[in-house]
Amino acid sequence: MSKKVVEVKTLKVGKYVVLDGEASKITSLSTSSPGKHGAAKARLEAVGVFDNQKRSIVKPVDTKIDIPIIDKRVGQVLALMGADVQLMDMESYETIELPIPDELKDQLTEGAEVEYIVALGNMKIMRVK
Repeated sequence: MSKKVVEVKTLKVGKYVVLDGEASKITSLSTSSPGKHGAAKARLEAVGVFDNQKRSIVKPVDTKIDIPIIDKRVGQVLALMGADVQLMDMESYETIELPIPDELKDQLTEGAEVEYIVALGNMKIMRVK
C-alpha cells in the first residue's frame, strides 16, 4: 500500500485520492467559507480509477487524507487472450495478465506498446502508445 498523507486544502481537480480504500481521480472540489464557530469545509467528488464508481466526501480543509502513489509503466503486448492481454514490462521484463479496457479493445495488437498504471496493488491499462 504505497500512499502519502496530505491536507485536503492542497488537493486539486485531476489529482488522485484514496476514498474507501480505492484510488480515485478527483472530478470536482469545492470549499465553503468558515462560519462563525466552524472551520471551512471541502466537498470532494471523485471517480474510482479501477472500478469507475463515484464517491464523495465532505471534510474540514485542514484534515489529513491519503493520496495514492501511482506508478506509470510501459509494457509490450505479447498475446491477446480473449478479454485479457498478456503484457511484458519494459523495465523488469516480467509478464503480467490484465483485462482489456472496453475503450481499447480495437486498438490493441500483438507487439504494440501500452502505458499502464500500478496503484494500491491494482493494475490497469491506460492507453496505447
